[in-house]
Order: sequence, then C-alpha cells, then structure tokens
Amino acid sequence: MPLASNMETDTDSLELGIATDAVCYVIVKARQFDVKEGNADPNSGSDAIDDGFTDVLEDKPDDPVYRELVQFINGLDIEEQLNLVALAWLGRGTYDKSEWAEALTVARQEHNKRTAQYLLGLPLLGDYLEEGLSQFGRSCSDESDTR
Repeated sequence: MPLASNMETDTDSLELGIATDAVCYVIVKARQFDVKEGNADPNSGSDAIDDGFTDVLEDKPDDPVYRELVQFINGLDIEEQLNLVALAWLGRGTYDKSEWAEALTVARQEHNKRTAQYLLGLPLLGDYLEEGLSQFGRSCSDESDTR
C-alpha cells in the first residue's frame, strides 16, 4: 500500500468511542424531554387524573427526565462525553464522517462541565444522535435485537 493512502481518512475504520446502548439511552430520554411543553395550566388546582395526566408533558424546572439525563451524561467519562457531542454535531450536519477527528478535536477544545446542559439545549438531540449513529452503520433497533 503506498504511503499516501495511509494518510487518507478511512471512514470505515473510525471508532465511535461510546457504547451504542449508551447513545440509544440518551436518544430515548432526549425524545421524552423534547416532547415537553411550557406550563399550560399554571394555576391548576386539580389532580393528575382530572387533568388526564397532561401535566407530565409540561417542562418544569424540576423535571425528572431532565435530571436523569444530566446525571447520566455527567456520569460518562470525558472521552464518552466528547464522542456524544461530536456525534450530535455529525447528525446535525456540522461535520461529516470524514471530519470525525476534527469534530472530536473541537469538542475537546470546547469541553467544560456543562456538556449535559449543552446537549439538552439542542432541540432535536435525539434525531441528531440517531442520524450520527446511522453514519457509523449503527442503530438503536440493532441494540434492542441483541438484548
């Protein structure tokens, strides 16, 4: 093999750097969080049954899904967090798979203690991560088939 071809990026050999099931967990939870809406009935005096349990769809400061996602993402090691951010950028179209190393470099340069909050601020996080996974030839349905 000529030396020049070694310098090219072989996108088929790129490693994701985070377990697919961890990404799928974030996708599921992010989608639960994304369906939340503002407090539509702030003065509701009724209970959940009377409201048809619609209050669970309201975005509240103490949202348990948000807290769970923040704890999960913060519990990942730094390399996994960087890969999750780069994967979201890949799925969003900021980078393509051939620019994976660059996406990781930028994620490393911009990393701080607010990774979870940053990711949860992306309105289509679940979709971005799913698209990013697909570019690595992986999907959450593959994960559920092996459990």
